[in-house]
Amino acid sequence: MILRVVNLLVVGALLLAAAYVYRIKFEATVQAERLAKLRDEVRLERDKIAALRAEWSELDEPARVQALAQRFLKLSPIVPAQYDSLAHLPAVPPALPPTASNDPIGGMIAHFGATGGSAPGAAARAAAAPAPPARPAPMAAHRPSHP
Repeated sequence: MILRVVNLLVVGALLLAAAYVYRIKFEATVQAERLAKLRDEVRLERDKIAALRAEWSELDEPARVQALAQRFLKLSPIVPAQYDSLAHLPAVPPALPPTASNDPIGGMIAHFGATGGSAPGAAARAAAAPAPPARPAPMAAHRPSHP
């Protein structure tokens, strides 16, 4: 009688173990399918990225950009008279009157265009600016001696 009870307990334990192993196998199969789906999605996204990079390199081609600039932007070549030395720059930006638009750069351009292209009082500020402090003399390089 005891042997039958032990036998039934062992059969029950085997059935529980088989059900547990089947559940683990089923979960592993689901995870493998999910992994395969994610790999496909990653491959598709990489293909999209490669296509976008190819399109970007085509759009960013210098000859194309130059042709578009010549077609739509009426630019003229740079002449040496357009450059100025740093000494003519104001030390402090000028106080600009408020503009009606929300474009501060446009307001600055309009302000400088109205004043003849130079910042008001730039020469006076440059003359009144204190001289920069003198630089200390360089120290001789110290090399540690190795015994």
